[in-house]
Amino acid sequence: MIRYAEATMESFPVDGSFTISRGSKTSAEVIVCTIADGHFKGRGECVPYRRYGESMESVMAEIEAIIPMIEDGLERVLLQTLMKPGAARNAVDCALWDLEAKRSGVAVSTVVGLSAPQPLVTAYTISLGEPEAMAAQTAKWAHRKLLKVKVGTENDISRMRAVRAAAPNSVIVLDANEGWTETNIVEHFSVAAECGIALIEQPLPAGRDGYLEKIAHPVPVCADESAHETEGLEALRGRYEAVNIKLDKAGGLTEALKMKDRARMLGYDIMVGCMVGTSLAMAPAVLLAQDADFIDLDGPLLLARDREPGLVYRDSLVFPPEARLWG
Repeated sequence: MIRYAEATMESFPVDGSFTISRGSKTSAEVIVCTIADGHFKGRGECVPYRRYGESMESVMAEIEAIIPMIEDGLERVLLQTLMKPGAARNAVDCALWDLEAKRSGVAVSTVVGLSAPQPLVTAYTISLGEPEAMAAQTAKWAHRKLLKVKVGTENDISRMRAVRAAAPNSVIVLDANEGWTETNIVEHFSVAAECGIALIEQPLPAGRDGYLEKIAHPVPVCADESAHETEGLEALRGRYEAVNIKLDKAGGLTEALKMKDRARMLGYDIMVGCMVGTSLAMAPAVLLAQDADFIDLDGPLLLARDREPGLVYRDSLVFPPEARLWG
């Protein structure tokens, strides 16, 4: 029997600043849902995202509206129909997964069919800036196997060449965050291929990405802002070769697992990504990402401080969560 459920706002400072084509941030504003039965507590963290019409206040209101039903014993399956995909449902869904694991003594990894979750190579994100600054930032992290580089300006040619020169041995993923246009995308694609870029995320705005069907893709293209839930995946065929699955977009681990299975059936490569959050937000995503092609779960590495205990990051690897953290 559930004793109580609650949602709380928390803030974690970013180490410096984090910049993409839509702006900069100096802190990670997160919401944690806690569900307790008197013996055990389950927690889930989400990051409201303004791009999707969310705010801290709106997500708090969504969670608070469902709390009476949670306290009456709401289960995850019904939750999927009562809340829309997004950050609020993610926090509740992941809290329910965590509580179920702690009550039963059976790890979430076991429930989802993972006998022994493994450490994963995760990207480290290079913020958007002037080419020289991005090159300097990239050189600092050039020892990492996988880098995710933020672009999305009218002319990113010098940025691509600068970061490739600074990290000649790293696999590089570009994330344009909807910042390119039909006018510049073909040239950007050509230079990306020249630079040996492995993947390009969301070059054109969601809803205006049909142009991707008309041009060659010398580098595979990944849907991020265009890919939210399972039902929309088939419509993206011909535009994208990969999809980025994020718990905050899908609305939790339950939907994200379905989304990944469907994406595989449709022939997409899989990226598992994140917002800028703490290890509590990344923990379920590490399990989701066990067989992903690209992993971008570096949120805690961008923070000045993380939760204790947090995930273990070593070199380019992120390790599966301990039960004390989640799952």
